Amino acid sequence: MSLSQAEEGGLCQAAPKDNTQDLFDSSTQAEATVKAPEGQVKVSPVVDEVSPSSASSFEMLDMESVPAPYQEVQPHWFFCRRADDDTSWLPFSREDSDKLENACNSIGDEEEDVVVAVDGERYDVRVKERMRYAVYWEQAPTEVRRCTWFYKGDKDTKFMPYSEDFSKNLEDAYMIAVTLDEWKRKLDFPTGETVILHNPKLIMQYQPIGMQDDWVSSPSEQTRPRTVKRGVDNVFVEIPDGESEKVDHLVFMVHGIGPACDLRFRSIIQCVNDFRSASLSLLASHYKRAQQDGQVGRVEFLPVNWHSALHGDATGVDEDIQRITLPSISRLRHFTNDTLLDLFFYNSPTYCQTIVDTVASEINRLHALFQQRHPEFNGAVSVVGHSLGSLILFDLLTNQRNGSQVREGVPSGELCNLNCGTLEQTLNRLGLQQYLETLQAENLDIESLALCQDSDLKDLGIPLGPRKKILNYVRRKWLPEVRQDCKTEALRPALGLQVPPQTAGENDGNQSSRATPQQSQFHRTQSVTSAVDYEYFDVGIGQTNGGIAKGQVSIDYPQLAFQPQTFFAFGSPIGMFLTVRGLKRIDPNYTFPTCKRFYNIYHPYDPVAYRIEPMIVSDVDVEPMLIPHHKGRKRMHLELKDSLTRMSMDLKNNVLGSLRTAWQSFARLPVAALPPVDEGESSIESNIQETQGVCEEAESSVSAEQTEQPEIKMGMLNEGRRIDYVLQEKPIESFNEYLFAIQSHLCYWESEDTALLLLKEIYDKLGVAFEQPQQ
Repeated sequence: MSLSQAEEGGLCQAAPKDNTQDLFDSSTQAEATVKAPEGQVKVSPVVDEVSPSSASSFEMLDMESVPAPYQEVQPHWFFCRRADDDTSWLPFSREDSDKLENACNSIGDEEEDVVVAVDGERYDVRVKERMRYAVYWEQAPTEVRRCTWFYKGDKDTKFMPYSEDFSKNLEDAYMIAVTLDEWKRKLDFPTGETVILHNPKLIMQYQPIGMQDDWVSSPSEQTRPRTVKRGVDNVFVEIPDGESEKVDHLVFMVHGIGPACDLRFRSIIQCVNDFRSASLSLLASHYKRAQQDGQVGRVEFLPVNWHSALHGDATGVDEDIQRITLPSISRLRHFTNDTLLDLFFYNSPTYCQTIVDTVASEINRLHALFQQRHPEFNGAVSVVGHSLGSLILFDLLTNQRNGSQVREGVPSGELCNLNCGTLEQTLNRLGLQQYLETLQAENLDIESLALCQDSDLKDLGIPLGPRKKILNYVRRKWLPEVRQDCKTEALRPALGLQVPPQTAGENDGNQSSRATPQQSQFHRTQSVTSAVDYEYFDVGIGQTNGGIAKGQVSIDYPQLAFQPQTFFAFGSPIGMFLTVRGLKRIDPNYTFPTCKRFYNIYHPYDPVAYRIEPMIVSDVDVEPMLIPHHKGRKRMHLELKDSLTRMSMDLKNNVLGSLRTAWQSFARLPVAALPPVDEGESSIESNIQETQGVCEEAESSVSAEQTEQPEIKMGMLNEGRRIDYVLQEKPIESFNEYLFAIQSHLCYWESEDTALLLLKEIYDKLGVAFEQPQQ
């Protein structure tokens, strides 16, 4: 007992002896300093009084351990993300980090900067500049850092990386401590911060006292320490998996009204990032074997933003709306102006063309840029629209022209029919006189202006709003005779539209020869309360023949640079808009000219979503297709609901069966118990047989209800397959559908069930087998 106490006492006195020896050694050695851009960092020994209870347990454990040789720290690259007042540092994948590290080591001080593509080539990093730039969308550059040392305070939830210069000073001091096996070293930085290296496992940083609150008197509270860690492997951070360089499919995603796409008020860029991450996780779990065999790469999702172009300075619409907005309930009115007004803008004769042109031009720009950065890509392209974005895509795809319908161009000689006066008169008519000198400086007259594209006028410095006005005016005045003939004669039979009564006899022959089942489009019936004959033209807002529908004008739909494989609509009001436009029924033979597949996906509680199938098959009430859960089963509450339904049906069958047995037993009564044979016997037997027959018919109809589900043809809009697909609501959502209505309209971006449906559609077309993971 005394021996153990003596040994313990010897261990307790050993630490002060070592500290005293360090102090003597420090008086005979020159103080070590590490030079950095901020100034000089002073390295000196330290006594235990600086941290009274800092690391006694660690020191006791490590006293007799053999010091490990120094190994250089492995860096990992991070990028900064700033949201409101929050700043966070996120790691690159190991593949991207290795590419950045190799590029950093290969360039010299005087060489030009090296650009490294990261995050699936959606971002470019300029290594020397240490900045990360978005490729496909507008986003402020973010800082990039080569990280080796990290810190975390008492109230912090995760580790933050030090700056590269600060980390270098720490690494130099750590290397000296490990090499000489000398710990309890103190680093004093010019900023007043102090870092103490107690041992390899315990390194603390102390803030300068002047930075603490004045009312704090306790020294321990004044110097709240930070935990310091070396290397990314010693901090709790989730490093993402790298993305495959092989892209199997490209998807463009168009947002709906407003700048925010979910309840957290995130942009379309952030929401698409979440959807892409969900698809990558599902690929790893549901296509694991195909990924290992190299059959599956990944699907790239790119956001299409049109809201900023509409509400930007070029159109000036926000300023005009703000001048007439009432000052009361300002926040609600601002929300209305920024979101709900997009619905009115799309039905506006002025801004509908701007919205459609922006969506089409942005999709074409992204497609060309993607092809430029992925020259080896030979996959198909699909489009996704959410809310109003799905209606924009629907109208856009409805007015696409296939190869036989594309007009390559009009000879310049035909421009003589452009009856809109001189260039000066045209600009005066549009209220754009200030751009006359700009156009005349380029020797542009009215004929050459008709040949200009949007990009040409943009290069001249003309803003978006005036550009759209000029181009729209020139197009509307261009070849009025040909345009009118195209819209009133050629398009009507080509689209399978009803011919007005006064011209029906004249065009019967031409219509029968030119119309085909594939070109047949929409059937309209006469309105009961109005004599207006609503007919569909190549407009997305329901323009009627001859301009009868006031306030709705014909617009020119631009053409996409590719033919989409599939069109996915999320929470779409397409059905409602088509009905409001006067459309009663969609011809089962109609299909988009350039897109052969269409899926209408919605949440059962989505207040904005409407169905499409009842407009194609109106005589049959068919339920939508239930989207399977990504884990391969129905949700528990839905399974319980189905089980109760089956139980009620079984109970009904049992009751009917018992009734039939009772009647059969009654029919087989003993002869002695029966009354004498008379005229009423035949009627009794017939009544029994009729009742038995009714029971058998009822039972057979119930069983047929359970087993027979006749296959219904849904037309050619989705190649004869089902169109409407409904998500399974969550258990908590089923308690109050009104409470979760708004959230249901915004749930698609984070829905794994929706992402899996898209992946199954894409990879089924490629012949890749889907595998359900084992639970």
